[in-house]
Amino acid sequence: MRTRPLKVALLGCGVVGSEVARIMTTHADDLTARIGAPVELAGVAVRRPSKVREGIDPALITTDATALLKRGDIDVAIEVIGGIEPARTLITTAFEHGISVVSANKALLAQDGAALHAAAERHGLDLYYEAAVAGAIPLVRPMRESLAGDKINRVMGIVNGTTNFILDKMDSTGAGYQEALDEATALGYAEADPTADVEGYDAAAKAAILAGIAFHTRVRLDDVYREGMTEVSAADFASAKRMGCTIKLLAILERAADGESVTARVHPAMIPLTHPLASVREAYNAVFVEAEAAGRLMFYGPGAGGSPTASAVLGDLVAVCRNKLAEAKGPGESAYTQLPVSPMGDVVTRYHISLDVADKPGVLAQVATTFAEHGVSIDTVRQQGKDGEASLVVVTHRAPDAALSGTVEALRKLDTVRGVASIMRVEGE
Repeated sequence: MRTRPLKVALLGCGVVGSEVARIMTTHADDLTARIGAPVELAGVAVRRPSKVREGIDPALITTDATALLKRGDIDVAIEVIGGIEPARTLITTAFEHGISVVSANKALLAQDGAALHAAAERHGLDLYYEAAVAGAIPLVRPMRESLAGDKINRVMGIVNGTTNFILDKMDSTGAGYQEALDEATALGYAEADPTADVEGYDAAAKAAILAGIAFHTRVRLDDVYREGMTEVSAADFASAKRMGCTIKLLAILERAADGESVTARVHPAMIPLTHPLASVREAYNAVFVEAEAAGRLMFYGPGAGGSPTASAVLGDLVAVCRNKLAEAKGPGESAYTQLPVSPMGDVVTRYHISLDVADKPGVLAQVATTFAEHGVSIDTVRQQGKDGEASLVVVTHRAPDAALSGTVEALRKLDTVRGVASIMRVEGE
C-alpha cells in the first residue's frame, strides 16, 4: 500500500462540504483501506473564513481557492460551491494543474458539461459528478458504466425532494399549495426562495445531465422543456384521485420511436397509483429507467441533504483516487450519437383538461368537435352542472403536444367555455 497520501482540496464548506470533511476525518482508516493509500484534506477554500467549522483544522482554511489549486501537491479537488462562477473557472484551473475533479454542481454541468468534459479529456483527468443528480442514490455511475452496454430508451423520475414533499402533503392531507410550501419551508426542505425547486429549474438541470448520459448525446439545460408546479391545486388532486392517480413533478427523457431524436422535459403530471413512482413519499427521490436488455429498473433513496450528498461525493472520491493510483482514468463524456433534441410540441402525450362551461345543451358536442378538428381523440369525459354553470373534465388519448396545446387554445375561444380551470399531462401508463 502506498504511504504517501493523496491530497484533496475542498472547494466550498457549506452543508455538503462540511459533511464531506467530517466523513473524510472520521472514516480515514476505511477510506485508506478502500483506496489503497491515505487521503488527506490538504485545504478548504471558503468565502467566510471567520465562521466556526467544527472538526476542521483552522490552518486548512483559505479564501484563495486558486492558490490552493496551484500550489502543486493537490491530487483531487472536490467542488461543492455550486453556481456557475467561480466554480467553472476553478474546475478549469484544477484540470490545468493535473487535478481530477469531483463535483456536485448540477447547474454548471447542465450548462457547460461538454466544455468541462473536453478539458478533463485534454488533460487525461477524471470528472465525476454522482452527487449532482439525486443525492445519495447511485444513478449517474450505473447509467454511464453498468448500463454502458445496453440501450436506454426512457428515463422518468422524481429528482427534486422539495417538490415531492409539497405534492405529497397536498395529496395526503388535502392541503393547498401554499400551505404545503409553508410546511416544507418550516421543516427546512424548501429554501427561503423556492423558485429553483417549484418552477422546475433544479429538476431541469438534472434532466439535462441524465439525458446526456442515457442517450449518449449532448443535452443542455436550454434543451429541456420546463414547467413548474405552482398552479397545481387541491382540485387537481381530487380529479387525479377519481382517476386512480396522484400528481408528481417528473423529469421525463425519451428516445424517439425511430431512434433519430430525443426529448427532455420537466413538468407536473398525473401518474397511476399502480406506478412505482406514485408511492415515493416525503422528500425522497426515485428514477425509473427503461433499457432494452435490462428492462425496467428503479433507483430510490434520499435525494438531498448534507449526509446523502456527501455520501455520493465520497463514493466519487474513492473511484477517482483509485484511478490516480492506477494511473488510469474513468469514463468521460459519451456523445457519439449526436441526436437532436426535439421540441415539446413533438412529444406524444395525454392531457387531463378541466373546463368551466355553460350548463346548456350542445356544449359537449361543441367541445368534442373542437378536439376532433385538431386531430385529438377523447378517452373519457365527466360532466356536472348546477345553476347555469358546469364543469367538464376531458381526458385525451395520446397525441402530439402541439395538437393538444392547439386544442386548448381553440377551446378558450368558444363562447360556451367560461375558462380552462386546469391542464395536466397524464404519464406512466
